[in-house]
Amino acid sequence: MTSTTLTQAGTTRGVPTATLLTAGAAVGPVFLGLSFAQVLTRDGFDLSRQPLSLLALGDHGWIQIGNFVLSGLLALAGAAGFRRALRGGPAGTWGPALVAVLGVGLIVAGVLRADPSMGWPAGAPEGAPETMSWHSVGHGVGAMLSFGALTVACLVFARRFGRVGALSSVAAALATVVVMAWPDQDSISVRMAVGSFVVFAWLTAVSLHTITERTH
Repeated sequence: MTSTTLTQAGTTRGVPTATLLTAGAAVGPVFLGLSFAQVLTRDGFDLSRQPLSLLALGDHGWIQIGNFVLSGLLALAGAAGFRRALRGGPAGTWGPALVAVLGVGLIVAGVLRADPSMGWPAGAPEGAPETMSWHSVGHGVGAMLSFGALTVACLVFARRFGRVGALSSVAAALATVVVMAWPDQDSISVRMAVGSFVVFAWLTAVSLHTITERTH
């Protein structure tokens, strides 16, 4: 599913482009805001050991599942907004498509939950599970699609900007890759959260910048 498909299906027909782009800008604040609210309020959750994905497990796991799905839908709306705003210009084809992949990946990662691990929820193995269920594999694929697509989008969108904007986009992509790929498994959950913050902040900034471009 791409932003083109969404528009042709009529899902976004009649919705102002600025509204769609605002939805794209909201992906990071919504996802990270709801995630960290749970980190602070769900008794026993330890971000230093347990990745945000594991919040989808346990008594209140439906909140994080909904968070993934809602954030994915916001990203798909943002992709449709980018398609309209950038049509015929630099990044006008691949930029929206990559943001749409982000949305699909988030929805997949929400619907298909990771296996209990790292001591979460209570009673789960203290380390990684010895074997992975099919839905845990699917969750990982969805997550990799999401953040991989958005990281590549940073590079694609760099073509649209002047020197400062282009450098900022490339720096965001490089920072995300370095932080998430750093070879230290003990800090992986924290690094994934930091990488998410960087790349989602970039998406918010680019979405708002595109709205401003259209206004002027």
